[in-house]
Amino acid sequence: MTVALETVLARAGLKVTAHEFLVLVEDAAKRLTPPQADPSAHFDESERATLTETGLDLSPLAERETDPRARAVAEQTVLRDTALSVGQAAEIVGVDSSRIRHRVASRRLIGWKDRGGWRLPAWQFAEDDVLPGLETVLAAMPGDQPALVLANFMTTPQQDLELGDRPVSPRDWLMAYGNPQRVAELASVIGTPA
Repeated sequence: MTVALETVLARAGLKVTAHEFLVLVEDAAKRLTPPQADPSAHFDESERATLTETGLDLSPLAERETDPRARAVAEQTVLRDTALSVGQAAEIVGVDSSRIRHRVASRRLIGWKDRGGWRLPAWQFAEDDVLPGLETVLAAMPGDQPALVLANFMTTPQQDLELGDRPVSPRDWLMAYGNPQRVAELASVIGTPA
């Protein structure tokens, strides 16, 4: 299993050992998954009735069902493992580390504190700078959304952003120097019920 996992990690371009990756997965699982396996236990009887009437299935997973939380744990682990340190980001952008911290403080870059230092999601960066138009997009993004939600938005093809005849992710749109205002408009409603 270790060899297979190391092969998958290498193909994905993740610079981490199988053991380190599994530690990250375990840590993410502990932080992201509730200890209660029965989803209905989170609600009182009235809430359960209302949710069930709207069509939600609050029954525990059957023995053979895949736990949907596994994808979130894996995505969180990859996001955390691929995030850049302030020093790495500064090197890409060609500025001093203090300038990167200043950009994070002013929401011209996003990041989170982890183990005493800032971590910045890699999707924000091109080969030698930040994504073109990134500041416009970040200014429109709701500040209350988790880094994983923003990463998923920025890396998932959107029907409203097309290059040629195919939908592309906001990141790919910006990398192709598409109008950042189009991405900003989509980003402004992240977390808003449809």
